[in-house]
Amino acid sequence: MHNAALPIVAEGLQRYFGSGDDVVKAVDGVDLQIQPGEIFGFLGPNGAGKSTTVRMLTTLLRPTGGNGRVAGFDIVDEANDVRRNIGVALQDAAIDPLMTGTELLRLQAVLYGLPKATHATKAGELLERVGLTAAGDRRVGTYSGGMRRRLDLALSLIHEPSVLFLDEPTTGLDPMSRISLWDEIRRLNNDGTTVLLTTQYLEEADQLAERIAIIDEGVIVRKGRPNELKADVGSPTLFLNVDAEATQQATTLLATFGELRPSPEGALGVGLDAGPSAVSNVIRDLDQAGITVRHLELHEPSLDDVFAEATGYRLEGADT
Repeated sequence: MHNAALPIVAEGLQRYFGSGDDVVKAVDGVDLQIQPGEIFGFLGPNGAGKSTTVRMLTTLLRPTGGNGRVAGFDIVDEANDVRRNIGVALQDAAIDPLMTGTELLRLQAVLYGLPKATHATKAGELLERVGLTAAGDRRVGTYSGGMRRRLDLALSLIHEPSVLFLDEPTTGLDPMSRISLWDEIRRLNNDGTTVLLTTQYLEEADQLAERIAIIDEGVIVRKGRPNELKADVGSPTLFLNVDAEATQQATTLLATFGELRPSPEGALGVGLDAGPSAVSNVIRDLDQAGITVRHLELHEPSLDDVFAEATGYRLEGADT
């Protein structure tokens, strides 16, 4: 492996499905450069192209165009070398529910050609690492969602990969399971593993990732460090709710305080050019116009604002 090589590079990566008039551009020219030892967050709604990009980088899907190198190897011409050097935990990994956690880890060790003498020790170490020692001899079919995700992670680590791909690792988990998985990802990263993490949770990207890319409809629309991207959005956002018949008048009035912003359904949103101190003026002007404010919230710039500014809609409830 070339040490000088970046762990993950994508140049103009494309993947189209269908043909002719029915062609769907799932990924349309993605460029990524991920540094050694970095946690990189790949953020976007369902169907934006995150998983398709990961499937290409992990050699599960052939690119329509562009190229990629992972762990120093070409994802098409040197696919076997790529696979030996990466760990992959996909969200729809097929796991036999009748096998125990220990059996699955040993099977994984066989698949990766690890010396037979190490299988039992390795399985035990990894179960301990992800906090599943007590459940090692239970059938995986009895595991909770959080346990399944932790087992997925253990399976992806059996051959000590230098690059780890985690595709929405915490989707559907309760808050406690999510936080314990975050801790595990941080620990792995502290040991030097480079991690590419796809997620549709803004907080997850904010918590874990040193840099992020936001993808929407197959195209990267923002890239950078979360704090810098938030600073670029600039002003805080004021969300407020007024009675339906006053919406138009309130919108016109809010536009005098700054740029109108995408807001949750039923609310109005504005970026306050003058900062938080403008809130009292907004309330006063609405009051003078005879408009009652039912609810208001002031939000400092967040990744949600970065996403909204880039795409024109908010990621919360972005399953549509």
